[in-house]
Amino acid sequence: MGSRDQTVAFQGMRGAYSEQACREKMPTWDFLPCSTFEDVFTQVESGRVALGMVPVENSMAGVVSDSYDLLAIHNLRIVGEHYLQVHHCLLGNSGATLDRIGAVYSHPQALAQCHSFIRSQGWDRCSVYDTAGAAADLKNRGFLEEAAIASELCAELYGLTILKRDIQDSAKNTTRFLVISKKDAPHQEDLPHKTSLLFEVRNIPASLYKCLGGFATNGVNLTRLESRPVPGKSWSYHFYLDFQGHPNHPPCQLALEELAFFTNSLKMLGCYPEAIRQTG
Repeated sequence: MGSRDQTVAFQGMRGAYSEQACREKMPTWDFLPCSTFEDVFTQVESGRVALGMVPVENSMAGVVSDSYDLLAIHNLRIVGEHYLQVHHCLLGNSGATLDRIGAVYSHPQALAQCHSFIRSQGWDRCSVYDTAGAAADLKNRGFLEEAAIASELCAELYGLTILKRDIQDSAKNTTRFLVISKKDAPHQEDLPHKTSLLFEVRNIPASLYKCLGGFATNGVNLTRLESRPVPGKSWSYHFYLDFQGHPNHPPCQLALEELAFFTNSLKMLGCYPEAIRQTG
């Protein structure tokens, strides 16, 4: 690993889609694979790496709950986002053919994103912890009756054959990643910004409606609202919210003031340049 000031941590083995996101977002940096999402947060929080790259949602399979839960308990800042267009490949060992495959291995999210293709083949679906790990394990076992769903990069790294490309159910399958750091992102006036925060509503009637009303009346666009259970509190929830704009802008300031009035807790997670979603 190179300088920690130029290293970004990601969850998974080499070849994981998180590494691909790192390569696209920060092509000149060094990349550190980690076993778990918790390890990524710990590496950043300890200062052993400068940044972490974590997935938070997929356009087909939905939210990545682990990442949201860790944002709540760690004292880190969101400093960027990246949209990765996912191209799933079916990988096999040398000599494997589609008609010999009986089982396919991958991360549950990848299996869900390729549900129609797998069902059409009648294969058994086997969940593992990581797409790249599925590819590496497939290579180690050497079986011709098994396949893995992973990236084209995995085929190159682990010496596997691409049996079929683009097997995802949607051609626009996209995963959103967040870049996390110990420090706030520098403000760039010439770029559109997005702000992420976490709040817990007061126990009053229509509390969530009142929390969000200030954004509507001040013309601030919300791009994400996600609820998650509060650890240690039964039947209590906090909300993750993303909006377009910078907290220093007057309309956003007014919306945040109204939000704070109706919440028991409010945590700013970060303000960062808004990324452009890939559509092709």
